[in-house]
Amino acid sequence: MNWGSDLWDQYDVIDKHTQSGLDLAERYIKFVKERSEIEQTYAKLLRNLTKKYLKRGHKDEQDCKYSNYASFQDILAELNDYAGQRELIAENMIESICNNLSKYLQELKQERKNHLSDARKAQQSLDSSLKHLESTKKRFAKEWAEAEKTVQQVERLENDPNSTKLDVEKAKHVANARTRAAEECRNDYAAELQKYNKEQNCYYYVEIPQIFNKLQDLDENRIRKMAEGYCKFSDIEKNVLPIISRCLEGITAAGTKIDEKQDSLLFIEQNKSGFERPADVEFEDYTQGIKVSNSDTILNQPKLRPKLRLFRKHKQAAAEDFSHLPPEQRKKKLQAKIDDISKDLQKEQDQSDALEKMKDVYVKNSQLGDPARLEPQICQTNQKIGHLKGELAKYETWLSEAVGGEESSNNTNNNSQHSSLEMTSDPSQNIYTDFDEFDDIEMPVGQCTALYTFEGNNEGTISIMEGELLTVMEKDKGDGWMRVLRASGEEGYIPSSYVKINA
Repeated sequence: MNWGSDLWDQYDVIDKHTQSGLDLAERYIKFVKERSEIEQTYAKLLRNLTKKYLKRGHKDEQDCKYSNYASFQDILAELNDYAGQRELIAENMIESICNNLSKYLQELKQERKNHLSDARKAQQSLDSSLKHLESTKKRFAKEWAEAEKTVQQVERLENDPNSTKLDVEKAKHVANARTRAAEECRNDYAAELQKYNKEQNCYYYVEIPQIFNKLQDLDENRIRKMAEGYCKFSDIEKNVLPIISRCLEGITAAGTKIDEKQDSLLFIEQNKSGFERPADVEFEDYTQGIKVSNSDTILNQPKLRPKLRLFRKHKQAAAEDFSHLPPEQRKKKLQAKIDDISKDLQKEQDQSDALEKMKDVYVKNSQLGDPARLEPQICQTNQKIGHLKGELAKYETWLSEAVGGEESSNNTNNNSQHSSLEMTSDPSQNIYTDFDEFDDIEMPVGQCTALYTFEGNNEGTISIMEGELLTVMEKDKGDGWMRVLRASGEEGYIPSSYVKINA
């Protein structure tokens, strides 16, 4: 059963039915778009929520050392990932359903329009043929009636005794002409009728069935496409369920990994003062101090013991050596300060080494730059190094006083020796001693991409732009600089941290 054979005379019904199917597809597309907007709004609200409760600042970072604080941050991170999956659902629905189905729907509308237009053209052609047949039929009827009249006229003249032979002959000639014309019209009518019947048969048994069957295929394809869209509506969310499940499992894991005992120990370690508990109050006997007099008997007034407060707040001004803090807290603060100074010192030392090496390069190859231009920077860096060494020695001395024990002294000495070794590293060990001049032909050692823009204002350095592809001519040898070649042919040094080595 098909539309062409069973619905051959239901053009209007088929037109309305196919249009209704297209309307349904448009409604479904609109529905999916609104669902996607809901997902996007939901994801945005979740992201704003996690951003609102994420910890920021030094105090919050201290709190996050506790497992229950850190777990809450993990939950917020997992929820942020969960929001990302909701965004992915919205994007996939727009791409896989809305966009694809909208494109298909436009093609479907054009195809349906063409089929219906073909059906109307076929109907118009058949109607035109029918009109021509009716016109031929009427002309045949008219000519045949006129021929019959002329024949009757001949019969009357033949029976009229008053008519002449010439009148009779003339009437017969006219009758014969009318009869021949009527016969021609009859033949035309018969031919036109045969032609119309053939066109009508083709219209009802060939053209219309083919067009209606195509419309049937079109509608069935639309239904199949809609079914796929319905399934995708569910499959898109199913595809991200494993990741969503991992996010939810991560939230559960964040709750189960909380260790209340460890949090308590960490709290104790961070805040214990190191003071000894107050000793027992000794008994003081005042009976030995009684003196009798004529006036009132007066006991020697006892010396009042100052009130002991278990929880004292030190409101002293913060001292540079942290002496206002309890012993344990003071040691921690001093050690943290020493670590920070050591890092800054190492950084300045690396900068000094790099400048010295660059100066050596300029001395060996004056075309690259003037060594004298680096002197102010080298001098400034050496001043910073001297200042930091003094600061480091000062804080190490305070730490030694705070620790006061042999073990802590050894640790401090070890730290001092390690820092001294780092600070007194021989700058003569120049990584550029084997440096070849730029004019020599060298093989590149790789490629890299600039992560940031760098202005090469010093001699021997070059400027690079963010995202620029560079050829690595010499890798970083530990001084934080590398030599690269730009596409323009310009060659020079750049900071290694400003680029990413391509695999």
